[in-house]
Amino acid sequence: MVPCGPAVLAAFLASLVEFVEALTIVLAVGMVRGWRSALTGVAGGVLLLAIMITVFGPLLGHIPIRLLQLSIGVLLLLFGMRWLNKAVLRAAGVIRLHDEQAAFDSETTQLQSVHAEAVRGLDPLAVAAAFKAVLLEGIEVVFIVIAVGAAGNMLIPASIGAALAGALVIGLGVVLQKPLARIPENTLKFAVGILITAFGIFWIGEGLGLSWPGEDLAIATLVAVLLIISVAAVYFARARLDSIGGAP
Repeated sequence: MVPCGPAVLAAFLASLVEFVEALTIVLAVGMVRGWRSALTGVAGGVLLLAIMITVFGPLLGHIPIRLLQLSIGVLLLLFGMRWLNKAVLRAAGVIRLHDEQAAFDSETTQLQSVHAEAVRGLDPLAVAAAFKAVLLEGIEVVFIVIAVGAAGNMLIPASIGAALAGALVIGLGVVLQKPLARIPENTLKFAVGILITAFGIFWIGEGLGLSWPGEDLAIATLVAVLLIISVAAVYFARARLDSIGGAP
């Protein structure tokens, strides 16, 4: 069984990124088109996510553990490598860093550019925008929680990690009422990419019947190896970029 700490940390950090991105859109919708419509969209997204979890969650218990470990391991590996690849390229300066303030400004501009007719009820555009943000980012949070927790019977710790991230982001959003632009998102994605990839490799090995040296401690070793490789990748990518004339 995987220790609770890595599961909580991986779910917390990964969910934190997704919640920050959802918050950025919801704030833009609420401030431009009205909070009633924005919160209605949020409620709709949360309700649909809850239904999906209720319907599909129990099905995991009917899947053979080895098959579950292998399939989730592959998904985690693909998911983690995608985040890690982007984080490495951003850290090296190959692609621009993600800017939540810029994303907020862009979303605000798009919402303002659409003519808002005076309506007494809900604004369909605002509801749809908030609903989509919560649903899309929420699906990724649900996947992270299930993938990190299901194969190792760590659903509760992973859920706690995600819930803590959600509470933190929502609390900061309510207090500050502006995008959380100062959170080092690329650093988070770098860490999350390494953690999720390590979990993926570990579960693939478990699913294939591999006996890991040190058992659960192998996850820490995988994290350390992936960190060294990723830092080296940043160094070589940055050197390569400098050799061809700098950032685009």
